[in-house]
Amino acid sequence: MPKPNILYIHSHDSGRYLQPYGYAVPTPNLKRLAERGRLFRRAYCAAPTCSPSRAALLTGQAPHSAGMLGLANRHFILRDFRQHIIHTLKGAGYQSALAGIQHLAGRAHHRGAEEIGYDRVLTTEHSQAHSAAVDFLRGAPAEPFWLTVGFFETHREFPTAHSINPDFVQPPACLPDTPAVRQDMANYMAMAQTLDDKIGVVLAALDAADLRENTLVLYTTDHGLAFPGMKCNLTDDGIGVALIMAGPPPFAGGAAIDALVSHIDIFPTLCELTGTPPPAWLQGRSLLPLLRGEKTAVRDELFAEVSYHAAYEPKRAVRGERYTYIRRYDGREAPVLPNIDDGLAKSALLAAGFAQRPPAPEQLYDTLLDPAERVNLIGDSAHAAALADMRARLDRWMRATDDPLLRGHIPAPPGTVGNDPDGASPRDALYPLDSADGAKNLRLP
Repeated sequence: MPKPNILYIHSHDSGRYLQPYGYAVPTPNLKRLAERGRLFRRAYCAAPTCSPSRAALLTGQAPHSAGMLGLANRHFILRDFRQHIIHTLKGAGYQSALAGIQHLAGRAHHRGAEEIGYDRVLTTEHSQAHSAAVDFLRGAPAEPFWLTVGFFETHREFPTAHSINPDFVQPPACLPDTPAVRQDMANYMAMAQTLDDKIGVVLAALDAADLRENTLVLYTTDHGLAFPGMKCNLTDDGIGVALIMAGPPPFAGGAAIDALVSHIDIFPTLCELTGTPPPAWLQGRSLLPLLRGEKTAVRDELFAEVSYHAAYEPKRAVRGERYTYIRRYDGREAPVLPNIDDGLAKSALLAAGFAQRPPAPEQLYDTLLDPAERVNLIGDSAHAAALADMRARLDRWMRATDDPLLRGHIPAPPGTVGNDPDGASPRDALYPLDSADGAKNLRLP
């Protein structure tokens, strides 16, 4: 049987707020993809921040293990591009191509994409990603191929001119149901609709080229929505992601999978699927036993992290079958506002006093009895055993992966820039993170 082609489609900041997950978000093409494939209900990213999340998926390891501590557009960069999955698949005969955003090297331009090692860079203009992918699929590409299609949607800024009436929109549960927040969510939904339209164009081209039967379509996003309490947060609203895999068996059937899975599990899954020896650095587990019905679980815990986003905000988390435990390392008494994208929802919360709410140094949530993660169980004696267990799990993982946070403050690589954690917006002035003046201005510990 020939090795399947792999069409990897990724969006910005979409979380699970999409039609296949039961939300009233107009994404019918993704819904149809899920109905013929496999939908993972409990998939999680390894970092709720753009470049570290993609680095984890594409190298099969924690972001700090891959050396991706911050954003590519703030000049952070993957430590070793040879760990990118396209190089492993190249050894199995795959040709690789990129259309749109890659977010691992420099800004979205050819030089950064070529540094990664793609055989073909079709375009790095996100507005042309779908049309470039269509041209590639129509051009009788050599098989097997790996095609990345990276969309800017649903990253802010959201459109404001659209037909979605905010009066009939439900905001995410972690946000207040007010006119401003409903408008913000309606604007997100309009951009999600555009994303879905573009994905539909790519999937139609795959069908027209008679490539569907031997192509695995993998859709996911980097992390949660660009709203307060979501993106850049280690609760489920931040690290929960959509994951749809559709293709030849065992990726067919239109069924949901409820097992706990991580983005870092995708690389070993594709190694097993293609018969490619897995590299020694992989930290994930193949999902094929789940897809073939041989197991109901491949892991009982997963991990997520933030080091740098717009600003420095070091924190780590372990998510188990029942409990989530989050630990901060910055000792802050106020939220890091530059790590929250500007928008109507953020403005509404700031007006209500959000900036004066100190973040908890530790958080423990019972995700079965408290799925919204509202009640922090730190200090609750009834959950002392669960807290000790989750603390120990996180500590073991940090030691096993040689997390640089174990050594205190994580220094930024040379040439990187960021915002002052005490600032108000990611649009504020940037400072060199690796300079003495930059460290002073950024109030780094």
